[in-house]
Amino acid sequence: MEQILEQARILLKGAYDLHMHAAPSPFNRALDDFDLLQAAGEAGMAGIMLKSHYESTAARAALVNRHSSSTARAYGGIALNWPVGGLNPYAVENALKRGAKIVWMPTRDAQNSLCSGNMPGDFFDRKGITILDGQGNLNPAVLEMMEIVKRYHAALATGHISPEESILLCQEGVRRGVRMVLTHPEFDRTRIDASTQRELAEQGVWIEKCWYNIAERNCTVQEMAQHIQEVGPDHCFLSSDRGQSGRELPVEGMLQFLSALLKEGISFDSLHRMTHTIPCRVLGIN
Repeated sequence: MEQILEQARILLKGAYDLHMHAAPSPFNRALDDFDLLQAAGEAGMAGIMLKSHYESTAARAALVNRHSSSTARAYGGIALNWPVGGLNPYAVENALKRGAKIVWMPTRDAQNSLCSGNMPGDFFDRKGITILDGQGNLNPAVLEMMEIVKRYHAALATGHISPEESILLCQEGVRRGVRMVLTHPEFDRTRIDASTQRELAEQGVWIEKCWYNIAERNCTVQEMAQHIQEVGPDHCFLSSDRGQSGRELPVEGMLQFLSALLKEGISFDSLHRMTHTIPCRVLGIN
């Protein structure tokens, strides 16, 4: 047990977590940006992605990088929910111009997500956002945003849209030369089977694997490990999706995730690729 934990600690050194939540936020968060980045640096991590459902975190990342003494680096992104105008190309370009690295399709405000009701902490009623037009094709604004994302060499992630929307989005994005991410397909609102994940991965889509989905019992550790093996570690990256108040802190979540996967027989080298190599490719950095 202690040997596995020590291996997990070693894996954290130089690692990236591309899905962490922090304050300021309209939702209850355990840490603010500065404390989160400090904790990541103390663990030896190389970088973290500050994710907010309702605002761009590009400026926040720039600010915390400038004023923090942490050895880790923060990155920003934007999720296309109603507070940024939904499917808003102007919000995308503004975030990317400020240095954002990932654009998520709607998350909490996705029509698909709202079919399962509000998520904890939701505080307004709204119509769900779909990325499709009335004929079942991708909304022209989505195609416009793809070109913007490509021009800024960023990545486009599926968020909480439906499996059908996600598959269509990923396939079109790959066709247009955009770096595509399938967001946590083990989440109960965005579940996609492993064989479809593998098909998308073979087309060039990066597949996110989240500790949150194990910790919140959306899937078992065994199922997560099986999916990683089926999809292939060269196509996946690990993230904590942590920062919620009342839960283990994000860095601890990553440590637990790595330990759990080591116990399930995922090799050290595979986990290193999924926490070091692949996240850098998603971010478009060396």
